[in-house]
Amino acid sequence: MKSETTPSVQTALLLIDLQNDFVEGGALAVPGGSEVIEVANRLIPKFDWVVASQDWHPADHQSFASQHADLAVGDRFQLGGLPQIAWPDHCVEDTHGAEFVASLNQDQVDQVVRKGTNPQIDSYSAFYDNGHQQSTGLADDLRRRGVEQIVVMGLATDYCVRASVLDALTEGFRVTLVVDGCRGVEMVPGDVQRSLDEMQAAGAELLCSDDL
Repeated sequence: MKSETTPSVQTALLLIDLQNDFVEGGALAVPGGSEVIEVANRLIPKFDWVVASQDWHPADHQSFASQHADLAVGDRFQLGGLPQIAWPDHCVEDTHGAEFVASLNQDQVDQVVRKGTNPQIDSYSAFYDNGHQQSTGLADDLRRRGVEQIVVMGLATDYCVRASVLDALTEGFRVTLVVDGCRGVEMVPGDVQRSLDEMQAAGAELLCSDDL
């Protein structure tokens, strides 16, 4: 971890949810998820400030299908007045599934942002819960450091990456998405491409890691 006295930086790297439950063998494995760890490890040394988001759910999180007798994984329902997908139990706080993938170079991660801690609302974005009711404080933290641009990669393209990119743009940051550093869930065919198109239309720059 770098010192809190690290000078202001203009660009930060944001790693989205590189956790055991989102890679092969995990409770909510994203196809090809482990492939992005190598991309992350190549990019981390290029940045003076690296942030990693971490899903950190209580065991009774209401987005879990297990908490609803009438729901199966993948069902859609309303949670707190918001559209919600019923997920398998995943990234439960203080479990192996919630830990970062061991091969990730965590020694150079400067800040960890935990999300999804409120059992009553899901939180895809590293900046806000899905209802934008509560901030994680990340935007303010980055602004205090002088960050103007964020480079984003991680899991999954069509959920937590998408939500984080869109919130970052709304917060006024310039955003670059590392396309080869992301993988998607693709619950509905075409979800990944639709998400990429939406992020680009909102103002994100889409690049491959070799172009950074």
